[in-house]
Amino acid sequence: MKRIILVVFVLTLILFFKNHSFAQNNEGQFHGSFHVDAQMYRIDSAIGADVPPEKMGLNSYANFTYTKGDFTAGLRYEGYMNALSGYDDRYNGVGVPYRFITYRNDELEITVGNFYEQFGSGILLRSYEDKSLGIDNSMDGLRIKFNPFNGIYLKGFTGKQRSYFDYGPGLVRGVDGEVYINDLFQNLSENKSQFILGGSFVSKYQKDEHPAYNLPENIGAYAGRFSFVRGGFNLSGEYAYKNPDPHPDVIDKYNYNTKFGDVILVNATYSKQGLGIYLSLKRVDNMSFRSDINATLNDLQINYIPAITKTHTYSLVAMYPYATQPNGEIGLQGEIIYNFSKGTSLGGKYGTNVVLNYSRVNSLRTTPKIDGTGYESDYLAIGDEVYFQDINIKVHKKISSKWKTDLSYLNIVYNKDVIQGLAGYGIIYANIAIADITYKLKPRHSIRMEMQGLFTEQDHRSWAMGLLEYTIAPKWFVSIADQYNYGNADEKLHYFNVAAGYKKGANRFQLGYGRQREGIVCIGGVCRNVPASSGFNISITSSF
Repeated sequence: MKRIILVVFVLTLILFFKNHSFAQNNEGQFHGSFHVDAQMYRIDSAIGADVPPEKMGLNSYANFTYTKGDFTAGLRYEGYMNALSGYDDRYNGVGVPYRFITYRNDELEITVGNFYEQFGSGILLRSYEDKSLGIDNSMDGLRIKFNPFNGIYLKGFTGKQRSYFDYGPGLVRGVDGEVYINDLFQNLSENKSQFILGGSFVSKYQKDEHPAYNLPENIGAYAGRFSFVRGGFNLSGEYAYKNPDPHPDVIDKYNYNTKFGDVILVNATYSKQGLGIYLSLKRVDNMSFRSDINATLNDLQINYIPAITKTHTYSLVAMYPYATQPNGEIGLQGEIIYNFSKGTSLGGKYGTNVVLNYSRVNSLRTTPKIDGTGYESDYLAIGDEVYFQDINIKVHKKISSKWKTDLSYLNIVYNKDVIQGLAGYGIIYANIAIADITYKLKPRHSIRMEMQGLFTEQDHRSWAMGLLEYTIAPKWFVSIADQYNYGNADEKLHYFNVAAGYKKGANRFQLGYGRQREGIVCIGGVCRNVPASSGFNISITSSF
């Protein structure tokens, strides 16, 4: 009953402020948003979907922000009654885990309470939230940003990381500086070449309470970065080094002589009219960095190591996403984008866009130390074990004023044992073909048809997927889809789904029914397990 009263109270606040004019008057500005995801479960033994005792899961969030002059204050209510299937049970309950007050003027910004922060690319520090992954490692403490001169930006913080409805035991501290060379020196302000330099330091403190090991209580990490831009060319890089950090994630476990950690990331892009080229290189070694020495999975991660592989959104491709391996990996990604001009033989009347992408990630080449205290790795050597490889091509073509198509082909090599931490699956070799076709019936009315095929002799064997979606822009859509595991020798299964949605202004409603296959969901190299489920689901979003 208390939970229901709290939800009603929050909704009443939203409607009250939304319908009163003083929300935008000279007394300040009040803004907010509301989001709820709910699912009602049903037993579906064919796909192994169980029904939790509560028979329904609900995740809800409400954000409120008030700004007046130099001050901003905000909070977020969260309610998990109970958490949706696949989310950690520690999310169950209701509360206000995020609240802050910020003061800012031309040079200074001070935040007290919760905040999100990122240094550089995030390989040393990234505090962020992603509700779809169940991640929220916001800091609770003090953060200061200072801009003493034009072109110099400094920031520092100290705080503890959120851990569900509590906080981790470790204290995290960090400073970061960034210098825009062209802004700092007046004679370079009009130079066509732009230079940016940056550096960071982050440390964590956790009292050593281990009964058997003498563990370090302070762990420091350092990073330096640069960026160079001239015309259509952009080159950036970052290197981070972490002092030995005993942790269950690393090979040495709690050995005091654990190897240091480091990561290097280099990105280069070039673009001109009709052409884009992208290249990325990354090497990671023993770079798990957490504010709690006992944390596992996605809990209390201080840093974020971006995936060096292409992010795909189509459902069958998403069956084999790559998860970054902080213990050690080396990889590269390259992409070429080319537009065939209108009126050419390959461009046709409307032009043709082609994207060719390649990525590969391997193990490091390591050698165990003679004394058994860890390993050494050759910095430039590539290990023999393939973790992931993706060769894909996508062709976007507008055929007429009514028809447009996206055609894709992918060749995937997926080391399921390494990426998902399993055993006995080995390497999966998959070919995937996709046709995404849209037909415009009349203004604001369109039909989209999606056909996918995944062909493999490993894992659950081959799949087919079909989707039909009717849209009345910008308000309505209705869709029906099915994933069919026709290659499964033991049992051929259908995963059907129907959905409908309505959007008006800042309000969006979506209702669906169907099956969810067991697997993993990954965004940017960070993943969570999703159990099989079946039933109704609803999603509501509103903002003001």
